[in-house]
Amino acid sequence: MKVRLRNPDRELDVAGPLSVQHLLARLDINRESVLVIRGDTLVTGDVVLQDDDVIEIRPVISGGAL
Repeated sequence: MKVRLRNPDRELDVAGPLSVQHLLARLDINRESVLVIRGDTLVTGDVVLQDDDVIEIRPVISGGAL
């Protein structure tokens, strides 16, 4: 699968099938700190990703003032 990472931008090829949880563990990424997107859909940690998937991993950004 193609995995696009943001901040810094880079692209990796990762063999599937692989669950989101296992993909993030393999990449040493904290699940709570990112959004995982397949196509136009957010995916949860139990979703199994396939070789032909294109995945984007974006950092969660929070902040602002009340």
